[in-house]
Amino acid sequence: MSVGMKQYARELTARLPKVAPEFEYAVFSRGGNFGWSEQVALPFSIARSHVDLVHLLSLYTPLIVPAKSILTIHDLIHLHFPKYFKVKVGIYYRTVVRRACARAERVITDDERTVEDLERFLGVNPRKVRVIPLGVDPVILSSPPVTLSTPDVILSLSKGRPYFLYVGNHRRHKNLRTLLAAWQALPERCDVDLLFTGPDDFDGELQRASSGRRRAEALGDVPLDRLAELYRDARALVHPALREGFGLPLLEAMASGTPVVASADAIPRVLEPAALSFPAEDVAALTARLLEVLDDEGLRDRLVNEGRMLARHLTWDRCARATADVYREVLA
Repeated sequence: MSVGMKQYARELTARLPKVAPEFEYAVFSRGGNFGWSEQVALPFSIARSHVDLVHLLSLYTPLIVPAKSILTIHDLIHLHFPKYFKVKVGIYYRTVVRRACARAERVITDDERTVEDLERFLGVNPRKVRVIPLGVDPVILSSPPVTLSTPDVILSLSKGRPYFLYVGNHRRHKNLRTLLAAWQALPERCDVDLLFTGPDDFDGELQRASSGRRRAEALGDVPLDRLAELYRDARALVHPALREGFGLPLLEAMASGTPVVASADAIPRVLEPAALSFPAEDVAALTARLLEVLDDEGLRDRLVNEGRMLARHLTWDRCARATADVYREVLA
């Protein structure tokens, strides 16, 4: 499971008993995808517990679920860009996931765009899909401003240099080459670095892209409290992915008071009013957007204010309450 999927499961498991205490809950978390524990032991445990409703928090699911079910699917990126993934992934979606969607009483997703994808790729009736946006982590909201004198603060912050930030994995559909090219195309007067979370798996490309005082750097794994600091001090979060489901980093950056620049297909519809967009893979358009966010303080202020306003309402408690409403709908 991805980092975002794991966070979704953690947040709902922790919050649902608080926001919907009228239900009794049992948590099942057996085994890896398509192993014996998932396909045999897990259905047996569900049957023995006599639950009325099972919420499958990801698309990794048993073939047999001995109760009414709800299924969460965050996105269908693997089906949009099959050339970037193993063939067996597409087969799994078209068989196991398609069957799970047909069996489910409701399918929950994070963004309105995915409703169209569910119908197109998996034949899901849009009338049984419920859209529930994700939430922002309280650590992001409560983290204090960056203190540059803190000894163990990330090196780039301690130098106090301006930077653009990318947060996420480095898979091919994230389109990071477009980001690197757009950053390199900035005029020399733009003395701003480019930072990536995650490992330096760019085969020397970051070093080759760096020139003069400007540099591109991979920071490795970043703890959540440090990530909050990175968001707050960035000139902008830049997300060039060819497509995203919800894209938690975009919401986290907005909650931190940081402008967001993202490709049009990477921005969830609920966040569109507070982000600058560009056509994916259009290097010139992204370069122009980066210049805007650097030079136009009025624009920055608008993006910050609108982003904070949206993020204030998109909490994990809200997500959990909306999820409990789907449970009530099915059980009624």
